[in-house]
Amino acid sequence: MFSFLFKRVPIGRTLIRGSTTQLGFLQNPSSLKYISSKASRNQNPFVVSYLISSCGLSPAAALSASKKVGFESSDGPDSVLTLFRNHGFTDAQISSLIRKCPLLLVSRPTKTLLPKLEFLHSLGVSSPIITKILGKDSKFLFHSLENKTIPAFNFWKSLVGTLENVVIGLKREARFFNCDIPTVARNIAILRENGVPESIIVSLLTYYPSTLTPKNDMFKQMVEEIKQMDFDLSKYTFMSVLSVFTSMTKSTLKHKLEAYRRWGFSEDEILLAFRRHPQLVGLSLEKRILPRCSVLRVLILKGLVKEDLKMGHLFTKSEKYFLEKFVTNYEKEVPQLLDLYKGNIILLGLG
Repeated sequence: MFSFLFKRVPIGRTLIRGSTTQLGFLQNPSSLKYISSKASRNQNPFVVSYLISSCGLSPAAALSASKKVGFESSDGPDSVLTLFRNHGFTDAQISSLIRKCPLLLVSRPTKTLLPKLEFLHSLGVSSPIITKILGKDSKFLFHSLENKTIPAFNFWKSLVGTLENVVIGLKREARFFNCDIPTVARNIAILRENGVPESIIVSLLTYYPSTLTPKNDMFKQMVEEIKQMDFDLSKYTFMSVLSVFTSMTKSTLKHKLEAYRRWGFSEDEILLAFRRHPQLVGLSLEKRILPRCSVLRVLILKGLVKEDLKMGHLFTKSEKYFLEKFVTNYEKEVPQLLDLYKGNIILLGLG
């Protein structure tokens, strides 16, 4: 399996990465001049200043966010920040929320935001978990509690059985609160018609809820394509495959497969890899597959690791794990291994 995954990886490929340095507003007074000159074109200087001083955004992030929101007084935004702090949000978490969704600052805290927070609390969801849920997607705070949030919750809980499973799903995909219930119900029916066990459907709703939200025709086509690849829909591997298909557009998936073809992989080899490790297609070829293949190739050539590695397992491991296990662990034997991993040098440079 290892030789299949990197036997055709070009040894002369180099990845070039740049680096940027961002200075804080208070540490660099010259940023005032930067903000003034930039903000005067399209943004409100007062909004930019507020986003920096009260929300903790960087000058660049504040300029970007100010394009999406406008206000002349701090009274409304202050009340929003106070609401979040009163519900256990830290300043760092609030800053992250505002950066992702600046419109929160001009929402009505008691009428729009508070009912959703109180609803989550009424379910027994703790403040730390609520912050994680909103960190994934805070847009559901703008949706109707009666018409969207509560019906979606009741529907979701009726399928997964427990509040715990709903919370797990929310932490992974808060947008499910805005799902179209008839669409999801029909997609579940499509799975049942194709022999997918209830246990897998419950797991999909719990751990991959967004996989069940595509339009019915599109979803049915995905299931048919997966069946044509000889995947067993009664096995848990099907969840990973469906997650890959629904996490990207058809054109994106097509481009990824074409990239593997350009690197010399045959149709049978691509299909074999996808069957064994479905998540590999969802990983970046340049940012993950090639750098890790390059490192492991050098370690094998130098006899530092065995060739019979479980590559699919290693590609899905975290960045921290791979660096500690295969890069820093061998920095004495191969001092330039980190530079190779980062794309600063090529394999030829290591002999």
